[in-house]
Amino acid sequence: MSSPTVHAELLELDAAHAKRLLPSLCALLQDAVHGGASVGFLAPLDDTRASAFWAGVVDALAAAERRLWAVLIDGEVAASVQLEACTKENGRQRGDIMKLLVHRKWRRRGFARALMQHAQAEASAMGLRTLVLDTEVGSAAESVYQSLGWQRVGEIPDYADLPDGTPVATAYYYLTLKSQA
Repeated sequence: MSSPTVHAELLELDAAHAKRLLPSLCALLQDAVHGGASVGFLAPLDDTRASAFWAGVVDALAAAERRLWAVLIDGEVAASVQLEACTKENGRQRGDIMKLLVHRKWRRRGFARALMQHAQAEASAMGLRTLVLDTEVGSAAESVYQSLGWQRVGEIPDYADLPDGTPVATAYYYLTLKSQA
């Protein structure tokens, strides 16, 4: 028996759209944390803390300080990634990739790769030349980043805690973009 075809849509969310999808975005973040991902929160991640995080993202979107892309399946957020350009005068050529999240039930379908490639292309179109990110050492995300040409700079031991409180090292990566101008 073959699995049914899934219609996935990758799109950029503005503040209003992200606000409408807040319950689904919260569920995505909670799934990541409860699945053990080191994304800034300890478990259990309740609705209040998850909502507060996404409310901050919505505010940053409204202020044009951040961009958010998501993969939607049947109106629910299956995956997302964020990009924030540096606003410092001497850093306007760089940006941070943040919170690449893929719901556990939608992993291994290429959504992380598609989101990263899209975010990288958008960053290049914005005139950014360098992107940076950090991730848990040994995570599945590391292999995704490496396969997309990201360069590992190094790691810091005990930089973050996993959701269960276990210390974990964090790896830092950068990617030099080709101009699309």
